[in-house]
Amino acid sequence: MKKILLPTDFSKNAWNAILYALQFFKEEKCTFYLLNAYTPSFYRVDYMFGGPMASAIPDIGVDISIKGLEHTLERIQNEHYNPRHTLKILSAFNTLPDEVNEVCQERKIDLVVMGTQGATGAKEFFLGSNTVHVIRKATVPILAVPNGYAFKEIKKVLFPTDYASKYKAAGLKPLLDIVKRFGSELYILHALEGYGLTKEQTSNKIHLMKLAKGVPNVFFRDSATEYLPNMVHGFIEKHQIGLVAMMNRKHSFLERLLVKQNVDVIGYHSQIPFLVLPETTLLPNSILR
Repeated sequence: MKKILLPTDFSKNAWNAILYALQFFKEEKCTFYLLNAYTPSFYRVDYMFGGPMASAIPDIGVDISIKGLEHTLERIQNEHYNPRHTLKILSAFNTLPDEVNEVCQERKIDLVVMGTQGATGAKEFFLGSNTVHVIRKATVPILAVPNGYAFKEIKKVLFPTDYASKYKAAGLKPLLDIVKRFGSELYILHALEGYGLTKEQTSNKIHLMKLAKGVPNVFFRDSATEYLPNMVHGFIEKHQIGLVAMMNRKHSFLERLLVKQNVDVIGYHSQIPFLVLPETTLLPNSILR
């Protein structure tokens, strides 16, 4: 049984991501953990000695968190009941990225599904600061759902790659499982820089072809003559992609995207769900698995 973590701040954006997750896994037995992590705008002195639960002074934040989670749970059970789904609530006095990591380790979470701020008409997919921080620290796959995006059949999945790393089978398994579950086609896109692939890139591509052999796949190559997000966005529109996935590794396109601006929102040119896989790559001399 899969374990899915659903962070929520009780916003419409978070509720939309919850609905997406419920539809995404409607045919599977899952345990969904509804998580609300909260911190006050300023820390009280008594919080230094064990947090609000250890304080003798009532904290309205605890009540808001619990009541919000109970209301969300009740709404799911009343409006979207599914006998395959088990629902649990978690309230924590902590930062969201740290709490997500702790819960993922303690509960052995398979996937985190959370909302993003969504697009604002400029063909951009905005990852809010919370989403960015969660992605940076994530040790499990993160599925970011744009605000207002309703679940629809996933026929095509895009995986951009620079062939700079040799992926582990375990690292790509969440992506390949999604492709198999929905009977999707996997589109693997490489932005060609220079005159061709290096020997190492060629080896990594062959390795990736072997890993993707069990699912319908198509390999594409495009010249890196424009800003990469624009190129990816154009590909998504042209081929009607339903999900884009990337490996979160150092010095990757995704990392450059996340650290591109020191602002509270990061723009990524896409309006579709975005799956981030934690880094799992083989060393150059590792045995092929």
